[in-house]
Amino acid sequence: MKIAFYGSSLVSAYWNGAATYYRGLLRALSEKGYDITFYEPDVYDRQKNRDMDPPEWCKVVVYEATIDALKTVTEDAAAADVVVKASGVGFEDEFLLEELLRKARPEALKIFWDVDAPATLAEVRASPDHPLRNALSRLDMVLTYGGGDPVVEAYRFIGARECIPIYNALDPQTHYPVPAEPRFAADLGFLGNRLPDREARVEQFFLEPAARLPQQSFLLGGSGWHDKPMSPNINYIGHVSTRDHNAFNVTPKAVLNISRASMAENGFSPATRVFEAAGAGGCLITDSWEGIELFLKPNEEILVARDGQEVADILADLSDERADEIGRRALQRVLAEHTYAHRADKVDLLFRRHAETLEAAE
Repeated sequence: MKIAFYGSSLVSAYWNGAATYYRGLLRALSEKGYDITFYEPDVYDRQKNRDMDPPEWCKVVVYEATIDALKTVTEDAAAADVVVKASGVGFEDEFLLEELLRKARPEALKIFWDVDAPATLAEVRASPDHPLRNALSRLDMVLTYGGGDPVVEAYRFIGARECIPIYNALDPQTHYPVPAEPRFAADLGFLGNRLPDREARVEQFFLEPAARLPQQSFLLGGSGWHDKPMSPNINYIGHVSTRDHNAFNVTPKAVLNISRASMAENGFSPATRVFEAAGAGGCLITDSWEGIELFLKPNEEILVARDGQEVADILADLSDERADEIGRRALQRVLAEHTYAHRADKVDLLFRRHAETLEAAE
């Protein structure tokens, strides 16, 4: 089957948290025999900050951020068996969706793949005439990378035929244990860009514990934090390339996952960082959200904190030996149950069921 996938970026993770998800899942689908082309606009300086070359397992088409260029690349949808419009492409998202629905063949499987369902649903709820609400009846399904029952029910309520979570996972070819690197040495590390929906929780779960534990060292990576007041025991290193994520995750005694507020409220939304850290064998502390136990076992494969004080308490009592053991158990669990090969099995089944339904109707 041919897949035409229109998303933010495959070759650049710069201001593009979905890159790891796209790479892992599309690589796994390619290994199942899918012929995939990924279409991405040249926006937000992503092409200037590429962290990978176009891969052998997926053709990448970069188009200019113009209406004419968008119309040209959407012509290719007519040749695809599966047409995917992802959320947050970054250029004329609403027009792109309409063009794809207009140009895709009637028998093609048409999917809206939401990589930020809480934000999307908030927009749709606030606007009775939101274009996505009006497009849902023409889409075969909505896939999301998180959300569980709250997101599924919300999408069905606004008109989706089907809504199915395809969760983040581990790509063992890109995230795996590596030797520690001194530049990432710390008692606790956190990696994440500064976003309005995350900043208050970073203050609570990272900056405040650092202030409470002046004798411990903290490492902050990600874009946008340069003018944020922080205690002197925090080493801010700015943007961290994906090629350095394994070392970042395995070097500190523990690394911290902080969900964006909307993700934490909906639950069942493990961030990409959760699987990246587990894949490297890192000891992960996460903020609390519903559904954690479906992915990793609290206190054995992951440590859970309800607030900043609990982060400080966990870190104060965490020995190197226990941190290492938690990291080893997390790695074993994700390799056994949560790789992108596991997720691709589910996606492949959905695609093939659609094809079989079409054949039966002929």
